[in-house]
Amino acid sequence: MENLPVTLFADFNNNDREGRLRLNLNGTIKDLEAKGMILSEGLEVILTDGDELSVLATIEFSKSENIWVGKFDDKDVKYL
Repeated sequence: MENLPVTLFADFNNNDREGRLRLNLNGTIKDLEAKGMILSEGLEVILTDGDELSVLATIEFSKSENIWVGKFDDKDVKYL
């Protein structure tokens, strides 16, 4: 059976200076808790706002902000 990336909530307006999505909002934290998930460097996830946008992203840790972020290519953003 193929392991599909987990889907997590993200606010596409909550990005850092490098364009990565910050994963520190309540919706993301609730998704992680509900799925019993812990983020780790290099993990692939699907980030979605639940209404309009989704994208495959790679998890990174932002040392400058001390939070997890999702790195993605703008061209990969899908409109739901």
